[in-house]
Amino acid sequence: MRFIHSSDLHLGRRFANIPELPDTNTRGRLMEARHGAIGRLAAAARDSGASHILLAGDTFDTATPSTQVIRRALAAMGDDPDLQWWLLPGNHDNLRDAEPLWQEIARAAPANVHALTQAAPVQLAPDVTLLPAPVTFRNPGTDLSAALVDMPSPEGSVRLGLAHGGVTDFTDSGAHIPPDRDRSAGLGYLALGDWHGRMAVGDRTHYSGTPEQDRFKHGRRGVCLSVSLPVSQSGTPELAEAEIAEVETGAFLWSEAELPLHSGQDAAAALADLLPDSGRSDMLLRVRASGWAGLPEQAALKSAAADAAPDFAVFELVTTALGTTYETADLDEIDRGGALRLAADRLRADAESDTLSQDDRDIAAAALSRLYAYVKDTA
Repeated sequence: MRFIHSSDLHLGRRFANIPELPDTNTRGRLMEARHGAIGRLAAAARDSGASHILLAGDTFDTATPSTQVIRRALAAMGDDPDLQWWLLPGNHDNLRDAEPLWQEIARAAPANVHALTQAAPVQLAPDVTLLPAPVTFRNPGTDLSAALVDMPSPEGSVRLGLAHGGVTDFTDSGAHIPPDRDRSAGLGYLALGDWHGRMAVGDRTHYSGTPEQDRFKHGRRGVCLSVSLPVSQSGTPELAEAEIAEVETGAFLWSEAELPLHSGQDAAAALADLLPDSGRSDMLLRVRASGWAGLPEQAALKSAAADAAPDFAVFELVTTALGTTYETADLDEIDRGGALRLAADRLRADAESDTLSQDDRDIAAAALSRLYAYVKDTA
């Protein structure tokens, strides 16, 4: 039994939190990549000889996606009628809040797209039974996978679980899926959704993660899992060990990088050495600068970051952990006297104050850095 395990496509997500440079369409590109994941999942299925694609919840980002988003997704899934798509309601597209969504899918879906809106077994093959645990409410407050334990299946059939939620190891929502649910429910494989990164909970319990990443948290392109589940003839099919291969499906890479600096270092050159030589247009990169740098180095660093930013889908330089060293000569470059020098001296005093709050010190340091950059740019 070969199938593709994926989850958390979040179709229709608008990426309102993503900044856009003028004359760019970054949000549109990210939205399009999420839709394109459907085709990449289908290609992964064909390449691995799988005829079933299991989506473990949150296929749609909201309970009320537009009709266009729904119809476009269904049309893409219907492009290859030999592939069977199985859609499980997750917390974002749960049964209660997204009732019109699931009604539309039931009405308009092609014959090869199946909505798993009932916690009832489905026969995928003569010797394989799919046991779904659809999410009923956004925060159900209970472990819905418990229903898999008593869900019936034909004698000798491989039991394949499909659920959405967090395991005890990483969530504190109060509705955990036990890490040993595969054993308590006699499952040959438990396909989970909700966690957006790839995670193996156990030999037969896996999170595929989203096929198209949407945050900096996981540091790699999205993948799906190509699963080959042996059908045992021993009378104990739940002990059969699945063969699992990761298939890269992500069009964009969300990545974070650390940039430690020391006083006197060429910060702009250090940033240049850190940046990748290729693949920038499909990368969202967040660089976290830390350590110490003088006012000239900080100005050069921010100028270099602004120059590099258009090469990336998104580029963000975070300097909250970067301290500033102050030299009298640097302040002289702002002004040797007069109002600007008085302002610079006051800002330096506030930035180094022992009585002001950390937030106020940070604001003063940022203001002084901006004043220095402004003066240098207009000199």
